[in-house]
Amino acid sequence: MTNPAVREALADAREIELTVTGRKSGRQSSRPVWFVQQDDSMFLMPVTGSDSDWYKNVRRTPMVEIARNGMALSTSATPITDADRVRRIEEMFRAKYGSEQVDSYYPKRDVAVQVALG
Repeated sequence: MTNPAVREALADAREIELTVTGRKSGRQSSRPVWFVQQDDSMFLMPVTGSDSDWYKNVRRTPMVEIARNGMALSTSATPITDADRVRRIEEMFRAKYGSEQVDSYYPKRDVAVQVALG
């Protein structure tokens, strides 16, 4: 079950801060990313799909940190490559952010990432 502090921090949020470990450098790097939430999971789509550096980093080191409004959670991330699942996640992004925004900001939509919240 999702921690109430996590749920509260994510309520009405449009983006979170994602921190990943560099696959070559081993250093932590952070960036703001959009997300959608379903049950005890958060789903992310890399802007340039499987070409995104942060996605490649998650494939190498699946432990990530998400942060929002003073809340930080270290958790596991699972790459998603199944086309049907990626399409369903893309539809959730379209419902939250609008089709025009998704088309504009996500030119390559071939993968997604599931982040455990509970």
